[in-house]
Amino acid sequence: MALLDSALYAFVTMNGIATSPVVLVVLAFIGAYLGVRVVEVIPFTRRIIERREAQAAERE
Repeated sequence: MALLDSALYAFVTMNGIATSPVVLVVLAFIGAYLGVRVVEVIPFTRRIIERREAQAAERE
């Protein structure tokens, strides 16, 4: 029962934090930054980006 109480308390705390607009904006910026980093790391998406950049360079 103590484990359930701890889990519920954690969810209530996170819900209180998540409803704050300031925290949501900070989390959005962190998520956007991490998303950009993940896209650069994944080889498949890197190849797609490089192809698009090469096509754009050919058109110019």
